[in-house]
Amino acid sequence: VQLQAYGGGLVQAGGSLRLSCTASGRAFSTGAMRWFRQAPGKEREFVASINWSGANKYYSNSVKGRFTISRDNAKNTVYLQMNSLKPEDTAVYFCSAGDGSWGQGTEVTVSS
Repeated sequence: VQLQAYGGGLVQAGGSLRLSCTASGRAFSTGAMRWFRQAPGKEREFVASINWSGANKYYSNSVKGRFTISRDNAKNTVYLQMNSLKPEDTAVYFCSAGDGSWGQGTEVTVSS
């Protein structure tokens, strides 16, 4: 699966952004999808995951209650709605597919 993430940008603290990750390949609708992020000088960390049907979602404690992961299998796209953004959410966000594929990342900067 080939992945392309987009939707990042600069936003003030308290604001919102929606990231999208579009996949090519017939396997998209049958696999779990995940979002990760990597802040400057830090290791890549898990943010959220969603199973193939969208029925099961998991979040890291740092984003739970503020971020929502969703998917549209008809569009081969997974989303990450990010609300109440904080400066510590500043990072490059990556999407990942169940087959181990990674997108190129989209940068999110939250100003205080």
